[in-house]
Amino acid sequence: MSKSVLSSVDQRTKLVGENRLELLMFQLGTRHIFAMNVFKIKEVINMPKLNAMPGSHENLRGVMNYRGIAIPVIDLRQSIKMRGVATDETARNVIITEYNRSVQGFIIGQVRSIVNTSWDTIQPPPSGMGKSNYLTAITQVNVEGKTELVEIIDVEKVLAEIIDYDITISEEILDTDIVNHFLNKKVLIVDDSSTARKQISDTLKQLGITIIERKNGAQALALLKQWADEGKNPCDEILLMFTDAEMPEMDGYRLTAEVRSDPRMSKLFIALNTSLSGSFNDAMVEKVGCDRFISKFQPDMLVDVAQQRMREYLSEQKQ
Repeated sequence: MSKSVLSSVDQRTKLVGENRLELLMFQLGTRHIFAMNVFKIKEVINMPKLNAMPGSHENLRGVMNYRGIAIPVIDLRQSIKMRGVATDETARNVIITEYNRSVQGFIIGQVRSIVNTSWDTIQPPPSGMGKSNYLTAITQVNVEGKTELVEIIDVEKVLAEIIDYDITISEEILDTDIVNHFLNKKVLIVDDSSTARKQISDTLKQLGITIIERKNGAQALALLKQWADEGKNPCDEILLMFTDAEMPEMDGYRLTAEVRSDPRMSKLFIALNTSLSGSFNDAMVEKVGCDRFISKFQPDMLVDVAQQRMREYLSEQKQ
């Protein structure tokens, strides 16, 4: 494995267990400060000339030429149904991002700064905000000597409302001999995005799989430890666990490391399912100790992983 790939993994995972991340902070024409994970951002550019797309979704402002390819440009302020009076800086810059193996731009206002922080300082949105909010997490940072509330946007939800996701499973991927064993088997889905959890859940429920959901690594680890403390084997309680990489309180890297270090659950099958993509995926799997890496959102790959685990499970039962 090349040194450049491994160094990239080291940089991105921040030496697994340190639970670090970088946030790009920006505004959308009001005093509110919003953020996105730097890892998912390719670059920030000045507002370019856009070509209109007649008949497109109302949140799409047009398309732009980005390094030789046409990409959609999304009005982020409008997408999150933001209230309040906007200033002239509402459409000042465009963040170019890569989510779920696709590249798109988001129109933003003023860029504030990049802050290096820890996932354990990132908290879920207050429960009173309801399911319709567009935040995946909140945090507090020190900006010019003043503590500011920063709202981290659920980009996957924004994208899902513009591009309908297809949960169709290809017939050729299905192994009928294996699928017949899925009924009443349980799978744990760990993701801070309600949209991402629903995508996986809607896909796997088609196979008769029962879904258990948790919003972050801390919640998932608490559940696994609860089972273990009760004398139950977590590997018997669930067939496998799909976890996002980046979540508030505890990310998927730390969750995987904690599971692997506990002999009561160390053999649990873990699939890292993330919107992050790049050439270092195989190295990421090796480094964090998970069994598979899947870039979101790929129904056939989700099924392939579940079938792989079921084959292993049936083989274990015969031994």
